[in-house]
Amino acid sequence: MPHVVIDFSAGLEDSADMTALCQAVFDKLAQEPAIPNAATLKVRARPQPFAVIGTAPQSFAHATLRLLPGRDDATKSHLTQSVLEVLAKHLPETGSLTVEVVEMHGASYAKRVL
Repeated sequence: MPHVVIDFSAGLEDSADMTALCQAVFDKLAQEPAIPNAATLKVRARPQPFAVIGTAPQSFAHATLRLLPGRDDATKSHLTQSVLEVLAKHLPETGSLTVEVVEMHGASYAKRVL
């Protein structure tokens, strides 16, 4: 169920190992009590070829942590800070690093797993 989507400035993959970043985010969240089943966790990263941000350098990474409802604000804040720490470690020269939690609509979420 938890999904992490990391959008980043195209070209960052030339200087940072995005596979390692995804693995590090996965490993960090898999240790969190708020994510009781790591088998449901999914992390992916995708470059964004066109972007303008208001700060220099013109590079960014934004992680969206999509969760089903039920976690309080303190837990969500802790999870975003945990992901931000991983981003900062793996992307130290990136101009803007941000993380947000988005609650998925539980009643309409559908899933199929083999």
